[in-house]
Amino acid sequence: MKKLKNDLFIRACKRKKTDRTPIWMMRQAGRYLPEYRAVRAKADFITMCKTPELAAEVTIQPVDILDVDAAIIFSDILVVPMAMGMDLEMKESVGPVFHKPIRNEADASSLKSIDPFKDLKYVLDAVTLTKKNLDNRVPLIGFSGSPWTLLAYMVEGKGSKNFSEVKKLIYSQPGIAHKLLEKISEVIAEYLSAKIECGCDAIQIFDTWGGILPQKDFYEFSLNYVEKIISSIKRKQEPVIFFAKGVNYKPKKLAKCGADVIGFDWTADLSQLRNEIGNKTALQGNLDPNVLYSSHEIIARRAKAVLKSFGKGNGHIFNLGHGILPDVPPENAKFLVDYVKKESIKYHG
Repeated sequence: MKKLKNDLFIRACKRKKTDRTPIWMMRQAGRYLPEYRAVRAKADFITMCKTPELAAEVTIQPVDILDVDAAIIFSDILVVPMAMGMDLEMKESVGPVFHKPIRNEADASSLKSIDPFKDLKYVLDAVTLTKKNLDNRVPLIGFSGSPWTLLAYMVEGKGSKNFSEVKKLIYSQPGIAHKLLEKISEVIAEYLSAKIECGCDAIQIFDTWGGILPQKDFYEFSLNYVEKIISSIKRKQEPVIFFAKGVNYKPKKLAKCGADVIGFDWTADLSQLRNEIGNKTALQGNLDPNVLYSSHEIIARRAKAVLKSFGKGNGHIFNLGHGILPDVPPENAKFLVDYVKKESIKYHG
C-alpha cells in the first residue's frame, strides 16, 4: 500500500507527534456545497449512495474544495438495515422512513444476516474507487451507525422526538432488543472489516441517539455492543473513532471501549475530558456547527477556544460537534479549515 501524502489525521488518532491539528467535518460531503447539489440534481439520495462513481465524486469534493485532512466515504448509516431486508424511503423534508418498522419478535426474526461483499457491494465499490481517485492525498474514513442508533430508526420507522417505540421495546421486551442488537452488531463488525479490506484507513462509529438513553441503559443497550464490534473488527493499524452525541458523562468508561479516538459534541469541555481520559485515547471535536453561520471573526474566536480547550500536545482532531448544516456558506467552512491549520501550529512542537 502506498504511503499517505498527508497522514496528520492518522497520526493524531494514534496520539503521535504532528506539526498542527488535523481537521475534517462530519457531513462534509453534503448540501452546503454547490458542487454536491449539482450532482444531487441528477440523482436521488439513495441512487447516489448506490452508484460508486457518484459516491466517490462527492466524497472527494470537500478534499478538493476545503482542503480537509481526511475524506469520509459518502453513504448513509441506514444502508445496513436496508441490506438486512428493510424497505427504506428518503422523503423530502421528512427524512428516512421505514414503512414496516420492527415492533415484535416476528419482525425481528425476518431480518437477515448479510455478506457485505454481496449485499453492500456498492458501498465497498465506492470505497475502492474513492481510494483510487484520492491517490493517497488524505486518509479515507469508513463508517457505520452504532447498533443502538440503527435500532432506534428500525423500530421507530423514522426520526422521532421522544423515541417512545424503541424505549417501549427495551423496557417491556429487553430480550428481543438484545437479540436485535446482537444481530446488528455482527453485521456491522463484518461490514466495517470489509471497508478496511477495501481500503479505508480509519473507521468511525456514529451513535447519534446514544444521548437519549439514561446512563445505565446507555451502557447496557449501546456501549456494550460498540465494545463488541470494536473488538471484532479485522484491522491492522487502522484507528477506530467512537462518537456518541450527548454522552459526556464518565469519559473514562467511554475511553475503555476499545476505540483509538472518542468524539464529543459541542456541549463537552475538551480540557476537562482530556484531564480525565489522559493518554488513553485521542479526542475529536467539538465546535458547535451553528457557529459556521457567524462572521469570520466569530468563527475564528470560537475555533481558537476549542484549540485552547484541548491545549498543547498531540491527540486532537478538530471537528464539529455534529454534522455540518445544509445551508452553511461554503466560504465559512473553508475559512474554518484554513484558520485551524494556521492557528493550531502554536499548540504543537
